[in-house]
Amino acid sequence: MASGLVFRGHEAQPVNDAYSAKPQKPWFSLRYFFREQRLHFLFFGILLASVFFLLFPSVSSPPARAHDPLPASFSARHDLTHWITTNTRAYDVAVHSSGRIPLGIKRKARRVVVTGGAGFVGSHLVDRLISRGDSVIVVDNFFTGRKENVMHHFGNPNFELIRHDVVEPLLLEVDQIYHLACPASPVHYKFNPVKTIKTNVVGTLNMLGLAKRVGARFLLTSTSEVYGDPLQHPQKETYWGNVNPIGVRSCYDEGKRTAETLTMDYHRGAGVEVRIARIFNTYGPRMCLDDGRVVSNFVAQALRKEALTVYGDGKQTRSFQYVSDLVEGLMRLMEGEHVGPFNLGNPGEFTMLELAKVVQETIDPEAKIDYRPNTEDDPHMRKPDISRAKELLGWEPKVDLRKGLPLMVSDFRQRIFGDQKEGATST
Repeated sequence: MASGLVFRGHEAQPVNDAYSAKPQKPWFSLRYFFREQRLHFLFFGILLASVFFLLFPSVSSPPARAHDPLPASFSARHDLTHWITTNTRAYDVAVHSSGRIPLGIKRKARRVVVTGGAGFVGSHLVDRLISRGDSVIVVDNFFTGRKENVMHHFGNPNFELIRHDVVEPLLLEVDQIYHLACPASPVHYKFNPVKTIKTNVVGTLNMLGLAKRVGARFLLTSTSEVYGDPLQHPQKETYWGNVNPIGVRSCYDEGKRTAETLTMDYHRGAGVEVRIARIFNTYGPRMCLDDGRVVSNFVAQALRKEALTVYGDGKQTRSFQYVSDLVEGLMRLMEGEHVGPFNLGNPGEFTMLELAKVVQETIDPEAKIDYRPNTEDDPHMRKPDISRAKELLGWEPKVDLRKGLPLMVSDFRQRIFGDQKEGATST
């Protein structure tokens, strides 16, 4: 019996064994040229451009504007480099002279770390950096710094605070490093001299290592103490100093000298961009109330109706700069082209007795003076020669002692009597 299932799959499909070639696509078709032969088109374009620039190296450009002197030819690499350098310098001069970014020029915001940024000088520096639009990371272990100095930046997305000791390594991605971390007053560095020397040496090494790894520019805040008890007056940056290497102040003096050595060795040996500032006596709001430095001592004692403590005969001299002047100098140094070191201080020179008289006139004319034996290794004279900073940075202090001291007194008065009121209400 035959099956009813019949396969008819190929009955209607005649087989044609004749070969027919694929039709050729016209080479002059744009669709064919751009789609099928795009690699050839790319190589042909590169070859054509290379030939063009070899035969015609000079390309004319529109006339340059007065404030943006773009050269007519970019044929030489030197022209481009010179143009970039010239405009960068012009921008820096405009910003430094006016304090504002010129119209039409937008400065790229930087990511900046400030070690010791919760301290007296550091917190004022942070204020300036934040105000110009930088993102700032404060690194502080709060040995002498105070959180209150930077609390007004809490909540600002451009501000970060890290509780960290710089003697331990730190990994950050930054463009600039202001290295201020170190106790600067005799009371603090004599309290823990080993900690001070470690901060100056190991802490500086760690921050230089960070600068090397991420390609950041590094600024070291050194000190006029590197001159010791100077035999040269006033002190120039070329003076090598007269320091007692085993004295009670040597943890600070020699520590800063070593920090300068490390900084220059990283610059010469590892190509790190560095700057060195030698800071002279500085005063202003947010100083520690009882840190042993003469201005803060005198102001706090006069406000508390105590005798002003003068060590020795009071004829030793110091120079006092207001903190805003110092911050301006540090920022100009960081943004400039010169390594340093640079003296940053006010060349106005006062004896301790003259300073006591200014404090009496400002706070309490009836304040007494208490003479005590002089401290060990206390310098007899201290006055900066700032001619180098004037010439190369265009910097010099603006605030006179008699103008700046009342601002500091106002801050101290609020903190001293405010603390006393809080203490009275809590008992």
